[in-house]
Amino acid sequence: MAFTAKIADLIAEDRTGLLTKHESWERVPLSEVASILNGAPFDSAMFNSTGGLPLARIRDVMAGRTSTYYTGEYEDAYLLGQGDLLVGMDGDFNTGYWGAQIALLNQRVCKLTPTSELYDKALLGYVLPGYLAAINANTPSITVKHLSSKTIGEIELPLPPRAEQTRIVEKLEELLSDLDAGVTELKSAQRKLVQYRQSLLKAAVEGALTADWRTARDQSQETGAELLQRILTERRARWAQMQLARFAEQGKTPPKDWQTKYPEPVAPNTADLPPLPDGWVWSTIDQLSIHVRNGLSQKPTQEPIGYPILRINAVRPMTVNLDEVRYLHLPREDAAPYLLANGDLLATRYNGSVDLLGVVGVVRGVSRDIVHPDKLIRIRPVLGAHLADWIEIVASTGVSRAHIVSRVKTTAGQTGISGNDLKRMPIPLPGLAEQAAITSMVRAAIDGVNGQQQAVDMSLAQSSAQRKNLLTTAFAGQLVPQDSNDEPASALLARIRAEREAAPNSRSRRGAGSKPSAADRTPRQGRRSRKAKEAE
Repeated sequence: MAFTAKIADLIAEDRTGLLTKHESWERVPLSEVASILNGAPFDSAMFNSTGGLPLARIRDVMAGRTSTYYTGEYEDAYLLGQGDLLVGMDGDFNTGYWGAQIALLNQRVCKLTPTSELYDKALLGYVLPGYLAAINANTPSITVKHLSSKTIGEIELPLPPRAEQTRIVEKLEELLSDLDAGVTELKSAQRKLVQYRQSLLKAAVEGALTADWRTARDQSQETGAELLQRILTERRARWAQMQLARFAEQGKTPPKDWQTKYPEPVAPNTADLPPLPDGWVWSTIDQLSIHVRNGLSQKPTQEPIGYPILRINAVRPMTVNLDEVRYLHLPREDAAPYLLANGDLLATRYNGSVDLLGVVGVVRGVSRDIVHPDKLIRIRPVLGAHLADWIEIVASTGVSRAHIVSRVKTTAGQTGISGNDLKRMPIPLPGLAEQAAITSMVRAAIDGVNGQQQAVDMSLAQSSAQRKNLLTTAFAGQLVPQDSNDEPASALLARIRAEREAAPNSRSRRGAGSKPSAADRTPRQGRRSRKAKEAE
């Protein structure tokens, strides 16, 4: 859905300080100081990842580079150069400067080109995100939020004197350079922590972490194959107990051959699976679980009446946050099949991000009745918490994680997996003693990683707050002194209006959603323009 409120109301209601201005400044619609060029609807059949002209898509706005290429016809007007200011027009309405690649501007991305004698491009880059964030927060949505170039053009920008704009930008760049360098280092540390975590988990599930342990182990200890057989025997016995209890509850005598109705669990297809360490065996979630079950589909409320029901964001890789709840009022008998127990595993069934889809965490520390929703799948391991700890690690990496990613489907705009996909997830299975050794080592290492991650996150939050404080100070006109020799903002605004009236068809004054002029619209088929070639 699109934005329907008024920009003036957003400015009046702003509490962030990012939409403020100095009392001596004016405001001007963005379309009066910049041209807005919407991207072209290039044919996706001509997209590829190997060759052609780079194509700037909405997902590339913040990175300023792309790995998508286009081989079809295009017009030079849609070519981007280094430093062009872009806005993503779906989702979060992100902004960014394009990098060194000569690229084409795709649909749902727009390019803003300020008239330099009227508005500093760098100042626009600093100012714009606050307004777009406010528009995003006030845009209703059922699925994806949409931004129009008309709305962008209507943004009432703060208009300092042109000379003061330059001073503000120079001061901001001076103050933010060290801060941004620190943020770059912190984000690098974040990536290294993620890489270490991935390497740790890979070593754990491939047996490298316990190679020395296996060499020194007691040979009489249970192997993975022996453990799997014990689990399968216990699984069948549990099923038989449940069936007998159901017959008794219904007052029925078990029919002849009822035990032959046992649904055998799905076994792994080992043909495409890698070899395992000595004493390990391949298994599946289905083999290791009593059941794999979706949750309740009723819509919860925030009013704390009834049973707490987990939100989908309660589950993240290797963690379950039992405080992320809404509430559902229903009879005890309806809630009972969906109550969580310590040692249960939960997997995300739907999520907008593939990285958070099918991720698994163990339920720990349950102290009250809590149920799970339909968008979370509950897995109840045959051996409870001991086996759950191992599955939680395995499901986060390697072949097991790749299995889930390969089965992601999008239906009616929702990205998800099925319970059957989860049941077939291959699980490398060592004996319980080796599982315990691995789990202990992984937990100790991850606790250390999490501590470092929290410190990095805190530093990034502090940097973000410092950046915001600098920007609000700048936008309030308090970062640099006003100069009485500057052309007043009111005179600049009058000049903008006069120039606009005098040259209404000038390309530099084209407003919201403009299209290329006829001079720019020379179709090019299967070849680069001179501008693109010169960049190579």
